Amino acid sequence: MTTTSGARILIIDDEPQICKLLKVTLQAHHFDIHTAATGEEGVYQASISHPDLIVLDLGLPDISGMEVLRRVREWTRVPVIVLTAKDREDDKIAALDSGADDYVTKPFGMGELLARIRVALRHAAKSADEPVLQFGRLMIDLAQRIVELDGNRVKLTPTEYDLLKVLASSAGKVITQRQLLQQVWGGHHHESDSHYLRIYIGHLRKKLEEDPTRPVFIETEPGIGYRFLLQD
Repeated sequence: MTTTSGARILIIDDEPQICKLLKVTLQAHHFDIHTAATGEEGVYQASISHPDLIVLDLGLPDISGMEVLRRVREWTRVPVIVLTAKDREDDKIAALDSGADDYVTKPFGMGELLARIRVALRHAAKSADEPVLQFGRLMIDLAQRIVELDGNRVKLTPTEYDLLKVLASSAGKVITQRQLLQQVWGGHHHESDSHYLRIYIGHLRKKLEEDPTRPVFIETEPGIGYRFLLQD
Protein backbone atom coordinates (compact mmCIF):
# COMPACT_ATOMS: atom_id res chain seq x y z
CA MET A 1 0.00 0.00 0.00
CA THR A 2 1.04 3.60 -0.40
CA THR A 3 2.01 5.89 2.46
CA THR A 4 0.20 9.15 1.76
CA SER A 5 0.04 10.61 -1.75
CA GLY A 6 -2.30 8.58 -3.94
CA ALA A 7 -3.70 6.53 -1.06
CA ARG A 8 -7.26 5.31 -1.62
CA ILE A 9 -9.68 6.60 1.03
CA LEU A 10 -13.27 5.43 1.46
CA ILE A 11 -15.64 7.93 3.11
CA ILE A 12 -18.76 6.38 4.65
CA ASP A 13 -21.05 9.26 5.60
CA ASP A 14 -24.65 10.15 4.76
CA GLU A 15 -24.24 13.95 5.05
CA PRO A 16 -23.79 15.29 1.48
CA GLN A 17 -22.09 18.51 2.63
CA ILE A 18 -19.56 16.62 4.74
CA CYS A 19 -18.86 14.16 1.93
CA LYS A 20 -18.38 16.98 -0.57
CA LEU A 21 -16.04 18.88 1.78
CA LEU A 22 -13.97 15.79 2.50
CA LYS A 23 -13.83 14.72 -1.14
CA VAL A 24 -12.74 18.12 -2.47
CA THR A 25 -10.17 18.69 0.28
CA LEU A 26 -8.67 15.20 0.25
CA GLN A 27 -8.50 15.13 -3.55
CA ALA A 28 -6.62 18.43 -3.38
CA HIS A 29 -4.07 16.57 -1.24
CA HIS A 30 -3.78 13.90 -3.94
CA PHE A 31 -5.84 11.16 -2.29
CA ASP A 32 -8.03 8.84 -4.37
CA ILE A 33 -11.52 9.23 -2.86
CA HIS A 34 -14.47 6.83 -2.87
CA THR A 35 -17.74 7.52 -1.03
CA ALA A 36 -20.71 5.61 0.37
CA ALA A 37 -23.87 7.13 1.87
CA THR A 38 -25.08 4.03 3.77
CA GLY A 39 -23.51 1.41 5.97
CA GLU A 40 -24.35 -1.49 3.66
CA GLU A 41 -22.90 0.36 0.67
CA GLY A 42 -19.82 1.19 2.75
CA VAL A 43 -19.18 -2.46 3.60
CA TYR A 44 -19.62 -3.38 -0.06
CA GLN A 45 -17.31 -0.59 -1.27
CA ALA A 46 -14.70 -1.61 1.29
CA SER A 47 -14.76 -5.14 -0.09
CA ILE A 48 -14.38 -4.19 -3.76
CA SER A 49 -12.26 -1.02 -3.70
CA HIS A 50 -9.73 -2.22 -1.09
CA PRO A 51 -9.15 1.23 0.44
CA ASP A 52 -5.96 2.16 2.26
CA LEU A 53 -8.03 3.97 4.90
CA ILE A 54 -11.71 4.40 5.85
CA VAL A 55 -13.32 7.54 7.30
CA LEU A 56 -16.49 6.32 9.01
CA ASP A 57 -19.50 8.15 10.43
CA LEU A 58 -21.30 6.34 13.27
CA GLY A 59 -24.75 7.77 12.53
CA LEU A 60 -25.79 6.12 9.27
CA PRO A 61 -29.36 5.74 7.91
CA ASP A 62 -29.48 1.94 7.70
CA ILE A 63 -27.03 0.03 9.91
CA SER A 64 -24.92 1.77 12.54
CA GLY A 65 -21.32 2.77 11.98
CA MET A 66 -20.39 0.40 14.81
CA GLU A 67 -21.91 -2.48 12.84
CA VAL A 68 -19.96 -1.40 9.75
CA LEU A 69 -16.80 -1.36 11.84
CA ARG A 70 -17.46 -4.85 13.23
CA ARG A 71 -18.13 -6.27 9.77
CA VAL A 72 -15.06 -4.67 8.21
CA ARG A 73 -12.87 -5.88 11.07
CA GLU A 74 -13.89 -9.47 10.35
CA TRP A 75 -11.67 -9.51 7.27
CA THR A 76 -9.35 -6.50 7.13
CA ARG A 77 -7.08 -4.41 9.35
CA VAL A 78 -7.38 -1.31 7.12
CA PRO A 79 -7.08 1.86 9.27
CA VAL A 80 -10.47 3.27 10.25
CA ILE A 81 -10.92 6.84 11.50
CA VAL A 82 -14.32 7.42 13.06
CA LEU A 83 -15.71 10.88 12.22
CA THR A 84 -18.91 11.61 14.11
CA ALA A 85 -20.95 14.09 16.10
CA LYS A 86 -21.10 11.65 19.03
CA ASP A 87 -18.57 13.00 21.52
CA ARG A 88 -19.27 10.99 24.69
CA GLU A 89 -16.32 9.10 26.12
CA ASP A 90 -18.38 5.90 26.08
CA ASP A 91 -18.91 6.23 22.32
CA LYS A 92 -15.20 6.82 21.72
CA ILE A 93 -14.18 3.88 23.88
CA ALA A 94 -16.70 1.57 22.22
CA ALA A 95 -15.47 2.52 18.74
CA LEU A 96 -11.81 2.10 19.67
CA ASP A 97 -12.44 -1.20 21.44
CA SER A 98 -14.26 -2.40 18.32
CA GLY A 99 -11.22 -1.75 16.14
CA ALA A 100 -11.22 1.92 15.14
CA ASP A 101 -7.76 3.42 14.85
CA ASP A 102 -8.72 6.98 15.74
CA TYR A 103 -11.68 9.18 16.56
CA VAL A 104 -12.47 12.73 15.38
CA THR A 105 -15.61 14.58 16.45
CA LYS A 106 -17.74 16.97 14.38
CA PRO A 107 -17.30 19.87 13.93
CA PHE A 108 -13.68 19.15 13.11
CA GLY A 109 -10.63 20.95 11.78
CA MET A 110 -9.55 19.69 8.38
CA GLY A 111 -5.91 20.17 9.34
CA GLU A 112 -6.33 17.83 12.31
CA LEU A 113 -8.12 15.22 10.22
CA LEU A 114 -5.42 15.33 7.55
CA ALA A 115 -2.72 14.89 10.20
CA ARG A 116 -4.52 11.88 11.68
CA ILE A 117 -4.96 10.37 8.22
CA ARG A 118 -1.23 10.73 7.54
CA VAL A 119 -0.36 9.15 10.89
CA ALA A 120 -2.72 6.21 10.31
CA LEU A 121 -1.32 5.60 6.82
CA ARG A 122 2.28 5.81 8.06
CA HIS A 123 1.56 3.30 10.79
CA ALA A 124 -0.23 0.93 8.42
CA ALA A 125 2.70 1.09 6.00
CA LYS A 126 5.02 -0.35 8.64
CA SER A 127 5.41 -4.10 8.59
CA ALA A 128 3.55 -5.71 11.47
CA ASP A 129 6.38 -8.18 12.08
CA GLU A 130 9.17 -5.60 11.91
CA PRO A 131 11.76 -6.81 14.49
CA VAL A 132 13.16 -3.37 15.32
CA LEU A 133 11.02 -0.27 15.94
CA GLN A 134 12.76 3.10 15.68
CA PHE A 135 11.17 6.28 17.02
CA GLY A 136 13.69 9.09 16.82
CA ARG A 137 15.99 8.65 19.83
CA LEU A 138 14.19 5.48 20.95
CA MET A 139 14.90 1.97 19.62
CA ILE A 140 12.91 -1.14 20.54
CA ASP A 141 14.28 -4.52 19.45
CA LEU A 142 11.25 -6.81 19.65
CA ALA A 143 13.20 -10.00 18.99
CA GLN A 144 15.69 -9.43 21.82
CA ARG A 145 13.41 -7.35 24.10
CA ILE A 146 16.00 -4.56 24.17
CA VAL A 147 15.14 -0.88 24.54
CA GLU A 148 17.71 1.86 23.92
CA LEU A 149 17.40 5.63 24.29
CA ASP A 150 20.13 7.73 22.63
CA GLY A 151 22.10 4.50 22.26
CA ASN A 152 21.96 3.69 25.97
CA ARG A 153 20.20 0.58 27.27
CA VAL A 154 17.00 1.31 29.21
CA LYS A 155 16.27 -1.14 32.02
CA LEU A 156 12.58 -2.04 32.10
CA THR A 157 10.66 -4.55 34.17
CA PRO A 158 8.85 -7.27 32.18
CA THR A 159 5.52 -5.48 32.68
CA GLU A 160 6.96 -2.10 31.66
CA TYR A 161 8.42 -3.68 28.51
CA ASP A 162 5.18 -5.44 27.60
CA LEU A 163 3.25 -2.19 28.04
CA LEU A 164 5.74 -0.26 25.89
CA LYS A 165 5.65 -2.97 23.22
CA VAL A 166 1.86 -2.84 22.93
CA LEU A 167 1.84 0.95 22.70
CA ALA A 168 4.78 1.25 20.29
CA SER A 169 3.52 -1.54 18.03
CA SER A 170 0.39 0.54 17.46
CA ALA A 171 2.15 3.91 17.30
CA GLY A 172 -0.16 6.75 16.36
CA LYS A 173 -3.24 4.78 17.40
CA VAL A 174 -5.27 5.34 20.56
CA ILE A 175 -5.24 2.25 22.78
CA THR A 176 -7.98 2.17 25.38
CA GLN A 177 -7.32 1.36 29.02
CA ARG A 178 -9.30 -1.88 28.67
CA GLN A 179 -7.27 -2.96 25.64
CA LEU A 180 -4.00 -2.32 27.48
CA LEU A 181 -5.17 -4.18 30.58
CA GLN A 182 -6.23 -7.16 28.48
CA GLN A 183 -3.07 -7.30 26.38
CA VAL A 184 -0.55 -6.69 29.19
CA TRP A 185 -2.21 -8.23 32.24
CA GLY A 186 -4.42 -10.77 30.50
CA GLY A 187 -8.02 -11.61 31.27
CA HIS A 188 -7.58 -11.61 35.06
CA HIS A 189 -8.23 -7.96 35.74
CA HIS A 190 -11.01 -5.54 36.56
CA GLU A 191 -11.81 -2.12 35.13
CA SER A 192 -10.81 -0.69 38.52
CA ASP A 193 -7.26 -1.90 37.88
CA SER A 194 -6.71 1.16 35.66
CA HIS A 195 -4.79 2.77 38.53
CA TYR A 196 -2.08 0.12 38.00
CA LEU A 197 -1.93 1.19 34.40
CA ARG A 198 -1.41 4.84 35.38
CA ILE A 199 1.40 3.80 37.73
CA TYR A 200 3.23 1.85 35.03
CA ILE A 201 2.75 4.61 32.47
CA GLY A 202 4.32 6.94 35.03
CA HIS A 203 7.28 4.58 35.41
CA LEU A 204 7.79 4.42 31.64
CA ARG A 205 7.68 8.20 31.34
CA LYS A 206 10.31 8.61 34.05
CA LYS A 207 12.62 6.27 32.14
CA LEU A 208 11.95 7.54 28.60
CA GLU A 209 10.93 11.19 28.78
CA GLU A 210 13.24 14.15 29.37
CA ASP A 211 10.34 15.82 31.18
CA PRO A 212 7.72 13.26 32.32
CA THR A 213 5.21 16.08 32.83
CA ARG A 214 5.50 16.99 29.13
CA PRO A 215 5.74 13.60 27.40
CA VAL A 216 6.80 13.30 23.77
CA PHE A 217 6.47 9.51 23.49
CA ILE A 218 3.36 8.50 25.45
CA GLU A 219 0.36 10.82 25.22
CA THR A 220 -2.68 10.54 27.50
CA GLU A 221 -6.12 10.52 25.89
CA PRO A 222 -8.14 11.68 28.96
CA GLY A 223 -10.77 9.20 30.06
CA ILE A 224 -9.97 6.85 27.17
CA GLY A 225 -6.40 5.55 27.15
CA TYR A 226 -3.00 6.31 25.65
CA ARG A 227 -1.34 6.97 22.30
CA PHE A 228 2.32 6.31 21.45
CA LEU A 229 3.41 9.22 19.27
CA LEU A 230 5.22 8.67 16.01
CA GLN A 231 8.54 10.48 15.89
CA ASP A 232 9.89 12.25 12.79
